[in-house]
Amino acid sequence: MMAEIGKPQNRSMEGIPLPNAPPKCKWALDKTKCGSDPHSHISRREAVAHNSILSSVLEAYGHTPLIKLSKIAEDEGLECDILAKCEFMNPGGSIKDRIAVRMIEEAEKDGSIKPGCTLIEPTSGNTGIGLALVAAIKGYRLILIMLDKNSMEKDVVLKSLGAEIVRVPAAPFGTPDHYISIAHRMQREIPNSYIFDQYKNKWNGIAHYDTTGEEILTQTGGQLDMVVIGSGTCGTLTGVGRKIKEGAPNCKVVAVDPYGSVLAEPSELNSGPIKSYMVEGIGKKFIPTGLDRSVVDKWYKTNDKEGFVYARKLVKEEALLCGGSSGSAIAGAIKAIKDFGLKKGQRCVVILPDSIRNYMSRYVNDDWMIDKGFMEMPAKLQTQWWWNKPVSELDLSIPPVLKPDSPCYDAVKIFKDESIDFIPVLGKDGEVVGVTSMTEMTSKLSNASVNGSDPISKVMFKKVETVDVTTTVGHLSRVINRDKFAVITKSVSSGIKRKQILGVANGTDILNYIACPPVQNGLHE
Repeated sequence: MMAEIGKPQNRSMEGIPLPNAPPKCKWALDKTKCGSDPHSHISRREAVAHNSILSSVLEAYGHTPLIKLSKIAEDEGLECDILAKCEFMNPGGSIKDRIAVRMIEEAEKDGSIKPGCTLIEPTSGNTGIGLALVAAIKGYRLILIMLDKNSMEKDVVLKSLGAEIVRVPAAPFGTPDHYISIAHRMQREIPNSYIFDQYKNKWNGIAHYDTTGEEILTQTGGQLDMVVIGSGTCGTLTGVGRKIKEGAPNCKVVAVDPYGSVLAEPSELNSGPIKSYMVEGIGKKFIPTGLDRSVVDKWYKTNDKEGFVYARKLVKEEALLCGGSSGSAIAGAIKAIKDFGLKKGQRCVVILPDSIRNYMSRYVNDDWMIDKGFMEMPAKLQTQWWWNKPVSELDLSIPPVLKPDSPCYDAVKIFKDESIDFIPVLGKDGEVVGVTSMTEMTSKLSNASVNGSDPISKVMFKKVETVDVTTTVGHLSRVINRDKFAVITKSVSSGIKRKQILGVANGTDILNYIACPPVQNGLHE
């Protein structure tokens, strides 16, 4: 099911085939050019009867509803029908349930996996949740490699399903530290293990050709004028796009790609100052093997702000509890509808890939949106007497510090002797590499997760916000609302630029300051 795309610059990564290797599939809309279809397809899946009993959750995926978006269409002055394909209503909360079931079942059929096998996959989280659902039912061990940027909500769901999570920082594509490289390295090291590699796995696109695309044609009776699809691993785009082109040849297939990704064509669309993006589940820094650009009529780029704003509109105005990439798809759809001039009586189907569940601490959260610059700060806050005061006015004291290999006993003694709640942890060059807290230490020791002789590195927060002493108290309060604490530093020039730690601020420090405004001429500020 994979069409020819441009050759990658690098064909191997530590001896493994790259996920952007040229595809072997010769699919073409003109069947005289490709001959017979070499792949097997499942027969049409009948919709689940809600008055029947299913043997397991694996029978409940797919057949998601098409829902008309009346309010958003009206707000945007659009005459055509916008129909949302609600993939967040799948059991695992995303469209990836479809490919998880198909990839595992096909691997079982051809003998690639058997009972007792360990399954491995690099994922942004949704494919991982789908695989975890199937693995839980079938009894497989599952290891998932995820980036640090992916939401913690996904982590919690995956662990509850029994999956093992390996979190890694982002690394350049094609390097040993890239999360796909790490997944393949683990697969080589763990006996009796198997990696699905969704970027290359032919059943990714075929699953959507057989189910998602087929459902859209059935639900609309083939009467649709545009379908809008976000691009990530590109299985949805390829599978649905091919099915639509075969079943509704006049329908426009529109692909949506975030700024910072490189999937869109022409390549000039991918140029510009934005090199990263926060929306999850769409966009890539390489061209997946499974991407068939031939089915796309036009690409649209979207930015994080418009994607998250439209995602919140989908929730508030249409009561659809979907994720951030759904907002990106709607943003792209609105641009496409206006460009193509869709009129009354015409239809645009937009695929909404995943659920709000994974993003409760992100785009759904007002504080997160404000901190990232996607929403305006409430004016009332900025008029408070303390908002623009410098952090240097807080009553902070320079704290003791520890090294990552210091034993937990040392931290316990400092907590007791100094009556403090946080201790910075410094690396070999004196940089802040973490913070350990009395609360976290108490939790880990009391539930036997660590013992007193274990290194502090096992009980420290590695993601730490450092705030310069010249920063405003208002900014610091935003950081503490989000992270609960912040390390306060000042720049020191002694031949080599470095940061001196002045303290660790928390909510109590902010409260003590703003609760007692200074008195001037007998009046409070």
